[in-house]
Amino acid sequence: MDEVRQALLDGGRQVPRIGSVGAGTTTSLPFVVVDEQGDEVEPFSVFLRDLMLTDMSPLTARSYAQDLLRWWRLLHVLGVDWERASRADVEVLVGWMRSADNPQRHRNPSTSTSAAMSEGSVNHRTGKRELGSGYAPATINHALSVLSSFYSFHAQFGRGPVTNPVPASSTRRARLAHRSPLEPRPEHRRAPLRQKPPVLVPRSLPDELADELLAAMRHSRDRALLALFLSTGTRASELLGVTGDRVDWTRQQLWVISKGTRALQPVPTSPEALRLLAVYFDERGTPAGDEVIWRTLRGQPRQLSYFAARRVLQRANDLLGTDWTLHDLRHTTIERMIADPNLTLEDVMTVTRHQHVTSLDPYLRPRVEEVFDRLQQHYAAPRPATTPSPGYDDADFKTVFGPSSMAESTGEFHG
Repeated sequence: MDEVRQALLDGGRQVPRIGSVGAGTTTSLPFVVVDEQGDEVEPFSVFLRDLMLTDMSPLTARSYAQDLLRWWRLLHVLGVDWERASRADVEVLVGWMRSADNPQRHRNPSTSTSAAMSEGSVNHRTGKRELGSGYAPATINHALSVLSSFYSFHAQFGRGPVTNPVPASSTRRARLAHRSPLEPRPEHRRAPLRQKPPVLVPRSLPDELADELLAAMRHSRDRALLALFLSTGTRASELLGVTGDRVDWTRQQLWVISKGTRALQPVPTSPEALRLLAVYFDERGTPAGDEVIWRTLRGQPRQLSYFAARRVLQRANDLLGTDWTLHDLRHTTIERMIADPNLTLEDVMTVTRHQHVTSLDPYLRPRVEEVFDRLQQHYAAPRPATTPSPGYDDADFKTVFGPSSMAESTGEFHG
């Protein structure tokens, strides 16, 4: 068994893809983890049902279920029961995730030039770094948080190991306790096994590349979808869930269910985006009030899923040699709003539904493209003419130092 553990730690062995996450049969448990025989894994269901009763989003419950399924598969390989798991088993999970391939990276593989780029290379059109084939540090940290919550929940009822197998930070609780909410969050050391997340800078589409992307859309539905993404700044799950009765043509706005609060809120949109939406409705039919407006184009019309919308963007990326994502469209909208002097940060927070102004800090930095444009102007500008300091004669300098030393001499006196 030590050989198996070492092989998993070093990425020399794969975890079998047994079991799955399936749809639940009740609203209190929308997703369940089942084993290879199709039987529900009861400890996971008890935990997920408790989270749903505390008003967790069904999409978040599905994400938690996927992390629990991954943990169950690893314990199956190790031959360890969930109630006897230890930190050593969690270490195997972290080591395996750091070296294993993430199957989501191979979903709908692209045939574009960017797909053939090596890991860590940069797309020269978008300036974005190529994603690696493994799990991101944030994904590993999320998995550890889910497992820690899972074992803390069962510990309340005397189930599971005596000690939580996921180590916690010894300083985090003390640093976050008894502080004013007006003070910035204090820094604390990462807990053991937690990964160091990279500092990500939002990437947005320059205007010319946004126009190019819109021109690459092949159908009126896709053009309308892209235009609404760029004008509303909504998240993918929010825009794809809009129904016919939530399009307010008179006030030029949409009503979306916010991902964070799950409240129904209005978001403004542009007249051009609504015009493209009307063209789409004219071609494909206007949906009823309770029907989702984004539908598939082939076969029996169905609701357009997130993965189908992402594939629309991937096809355009293949054509243009870019690697934009749906969330880059939200970044673009936010940066355009912040760059507008007529809009305040409070205005941007209202439209984008950010809860804290610090969430906009990454967008307050200048765009890399804008900085580079200013630098190119700086490089192309002629160097200022150098003259001697007052009281010195130009002819005397040339006689003593020579014409080539003029700049150095005057620089010395000015310095």
